[in-house]
Amino acid sequence: MSRDESKKDLATETRYRDLGGFLKVVFYVFVALALFLAIEFFFSLGLGGIHISNWQYYYLLIGILLPFVFLFMPARKAASQRIPWYDMVAAALAFVIPVYFSFYVMDMQMGGWSMHPTPFNFSAALILSLLTLESARRAGGIIFFFVCLFFGVYPLFSPFMPGIFQGPEFDLSTVIGHLAFDSEGFMGIPMQVVGGILIGFLVFAGLLIRTGAGEFFLNLAMAIAGHTRGGPAKVAVIGSAFFGSLSGSIFANIVGTGSVTIPAMKKVGFPPHYAGSVEACASTGGVLMPPVMGAVAFVMASMTGIPYAKIMVAAFVPSILYYLGLLIQVDGLAARTGLKGMSKEQIPGLWTTLKDGWHFIFVLFVLVWGLVYMRWEAITPFYASALLIVLSMLRKKTRLNGRKILSLLDGVGKLLVDTLGIILPIALVICGLVVTGVAPSFTSGIVALSGGIPFVALLFGAAACYLLGMVGMLTAAYIFLAMSLAPVLIAAGFNTLATHLFILYYAMLSAITPPVAAGSFLAAGIAGAPPMKTAWQSMKMGIVIYIVPFFFIFEPSLILEGPILNTLFHFSTAVAGIFLLASSVEGYMLWRGTLSPITRVLIGFIGLMLAVPNGKVTLVGGCLGLLFFTWPYLWSRVFKKIAAP
Repeated sequence: MSRDESKKDLATETRYRDLGGFLKVVFYVFVALALFLAIEFFFSLGLGGIHISNWQYYYLLIGILLPFVFLFMPARKAASQRIPWYDMVAAALAFVIPVYFSFYVMDMQMGGWSMHPTPFNFSAALILSLLTLESARRAGGIIFFFVCLFFGVYPLFSPFMPGIFQGPEFDLSTVIGHLAFDSEGFMGIPMQVVGGILIGFLVFAGLLIRTGAGEFFLNLAMAIAGHTRGGPAKVAVIGSAFFGSLSGSIFANIVGTGSVTIPAMKKVGFPPHYAGSVEACASTGGVLMPPVMGAVAFVMASMTGIPYAKIMVAAFVPSILYYLGLLIQVDGLAARTGLKGMSKEQIPGLWTTLKDGWHFIFVLFVLVWGLVYMRWEAITPFYASALLIVLSMLRKKTRLNGRKILSLLDGVGKLLVDTLGIILPIALVICGLVVTGVAPSFTSGIVALSGGIPFVALLFGAAACYLLGMVGMLTAAYIFLAMSLAPVLIAAGFNTLATHLFILYYAMLSAITPPVAAGSFLAAGIAGAPPMKTAWQSMKMGIVIYIVPFFFIFEPSLILEGPILNTLFHFSTAVAGIFLLASSVEGYMLWRGTLSPITRVLIGFIGLMLAVPNGKVTLVGGCLGLLFFTWPYLWSRVFKKIAAP
């Protein structure tokens, strides 16, 4: 196993109990069963005469995966490895209740269980709801738990809320019925995302990581950029873009690549807080880096009805602009302070690296081809996974043996358990908003506060995204604002896809933005740097990601919505503007060297005007830029001669 993978595993394992003996075997069997059910559901193979409906499949997945939230994740951080009796009881109930529901799906849908559950079914649904709440606490933290609890019980006290937050009255039986037996609850967006879209991508990501793709892409980044000035920082940027796309997790990305790149950056002279900020920013952007993105992108596909392939393609240009800004700043600091690259002994050969891992690139190409051209949607990662297994078996080094297969089941299983533990409780948020009808009222409140001015509504939305993302609820924040803020912006004339991506980007920014900045703090811990200093540096490093969402929401051609000529023009001006803006922030520009404070302000202003996707503003910025860069020549060759007697 590679160094980065072993570090990642170490960080991941610390939040899990180590299941042993019989329970470990049960876990492997259950994960294999979940994969079997997914394959049967997507491909309708009829294996063993089994044919399952979507709700049956979703309930069975809950029954297979939810128990391990309680077996793997202790109720308290200081808990021992021994599993207490109450976790065993919780796991048993989390298995039995959903499996029981799976046998009565037809009765549930035809008999109106959501409105009139029997006392027994109500009791079972209530227990499942409480288990889901506890899953939110263990997998997502105490703040996430309270958010889910608030929205889960919101219909009970909504009649007593003021103004736009007031809703009709519901009793507990009706609320639990909607949550457990309706498409407004567990069987809605949460399980449609986990079981209907995300499971194949999680399997594919787990397979990539366990077959060595993380090590390959890190080596590829070293081979490409390791020898350049400030090479380790550029390796961090490029490697984290690759690895983050595979893992879909900001924190796994920081630990996985940062454990290698941060010490390397410090070794060549980067200050610890700077090394941490580079890794935090690069890992944060990796979550929205195609082709494999974070879970919230799949939630977006489910909520909007926009194909995941279209979302993936739309995310390319903003990602390129963001990583371009990071690379320019990293290069600027290295040039300004004289930092060197990595030694030849530390850098793997490019052709050797490609020879060892070409199949990873080929499989990713097949994934993109299947999504974009063939439009296979949710079954694409299964084809890509099968191809990766076949190609891995052709070489002794990557061949899957019994130990690797168990490791793969372990890794994929924990990804699935983690994801279900976070996504399933989102049903409480959705149910509370939909049943009470509060989301439309909140929408009208935003319209009133903004005075009907779209840009003001955008600013309110950016603030709301950040505040909700700050408490660690990225997916919940996106869902809430997709139901409340998005209709306002779309009604104001903004593009639907651009609006939803805007919400997603700004909810994600809390990972690097003080005062919480959990991603920056984690990277600071690896770097041995002051957490808050690292967070402020992360804001400076990630300046592009703060402004790019405003660019593409006003000019959808930057997410490939519109004529290709518009895309090329605005992308070109955005690249020029970001080059100047990033150079201004870092205080160094290629071909000009270290910049004076006045020059930094000037080129930052010019860069921002160039990047803004507005024809008139861009033209003014271009004219100012042309004047700025030609001024020394004009002064020495033209104006001096005119002024001379």
